[in-house]
Amino acid sequence: MSDIRPPAGADAKVPSPARVYDYLLGGKDNYEIDRVVGDRLLSVAPDTRLVARANRAFLRRVVEYVSGQGVRQFIDLGTGIPTSPNVHEIARKTNPDAKVVYVDNDPLVKVHNDALLATDPGVITLEADIRDPGNVLGSPEVQELIDFTQPVAVLMITVLHFVGDEHDPKGLIRTYHDRMAPGSFLAISHTSSLSDPEAIKQLAMATAGTPAQSTFRSPEEIAEMFAGFEILEPGVTRIQEWRPDMDYPDTKLNVQAALGLKG
Repeated sequence: MSDIRPPAGADAKVPSPARVYDYLLGGKDNYEIDRVVGDRLLSVAPDTRLVARANRAFLRRVVEYVSGQGVRQFIDLGTGIPTSPNVHEIARKTNPDAKVVYVDNDPLVKVHNDALLATDPGVITLEADIRDPGNVLGSPEVQELIDFTQPVAVLMITVLHFVGDEHDPKGLIRTYHDRMAPGSFLAISHTSSLSDPEAIKQLAMATAGTPAQSTFRSPEEIAEMFAGFEILEPGVTRIQEWRPDMDYPDTKLNVQAALGLKG
């Protein structure tokens, strides 16, 4: 596999969560260091690619459900490299006028998002760090597209485990919560401390000190992130078990997922 030339601001020698995820999904928009991290995880948890696919299926089911509740605005935080069907493609099957903001801090993701996603009216991409919600919510592009007096769905799909405790993930969620109108939704999927210990160890060793370093949290800690939201059934659960439309086996890498409603 030949690596593409890194865009300005991207470092091909540092693993990126978005590019590792792209590799696990079978994509080609990644560098050798991303494949090293992915292969290290696959060596102890060979079913991790199944987890990545289950995560995309969770995203689809969430967007379908939220769209069915009449929500027409989405902010996808840590969107990653485009993988069809994308949020706007799913949402517009129900609501053709759905608006979507794709946010990621990886310059390579921004290049792909601009080329593949932001060509549709009502779809924008933003290069920003979700750990700075004021920068995301205060950006002119977001303020122009999103009407915060109306319900919005904020999607945090496999991204919060890259936010260490020192960056106060519950606090940054609270900032988004305070801007969201009643009837809004928050979706989270998050790697869990219920994962196989060896998989946790290997991933920690491979990503220590990099943007791909993960914090594995318990289901109880993940539930605490939904302060101010009503967690909908089936609650915080293994991602394969969140309103499944097919059977998934158990996996060594445990990812918990939930959807919350702001009353």
